[in-house]
Amino acid sequence: METLHNILKKNRLSVTDGRKKILELFLHSNGALAHADIEKSTGEIFDRVTVYRTLQTFVDKGIIHIIPTIDNSVLYALCKDNCEAGHHHDDHVHFVCDDCSKTICLEEVTVPLIKLPKGFKPNHAAMVINGICNECH
Repeated sequence: METLHNILKKNRLSVTDGRKKILELFLHSNGALAHADIEKSTGEIFDRVTVYRTLQTFVDKGIIHIIPTIDNSVLYALCKDNCEAGHHHDDHVHFVCDDCSKTICLEEVTVPLIKLPKGFKPNHAAMVINGICNECH
């Protein structure tokens, strides 16, 4: 696993305490994180705007990706190694456990190609599956 410092430097980001702390949360998480989870975990150290800007920077740089939710909020998860600024390659399925509410990236399960009607051009496809995860089953 790459170090926090290497990930930030590779993406041409300055190494700040806020970025290191938030990236560390993702590296040690086994699921997706909500903005509120990240705010709670960083405590009083960083304000809401700092957290939001850091998350947006990480998305823009291809370090994390956004997972849409049923209630139109978003979750964030660490990207695969081949994502880069402006080019996310996170075409995998996301699984939401109905018991523990954890959202898990299923890297090995890709979103199937959907043939759209003439005149439609997709920019991004996301698939979320609800059920019971392997820890709750």
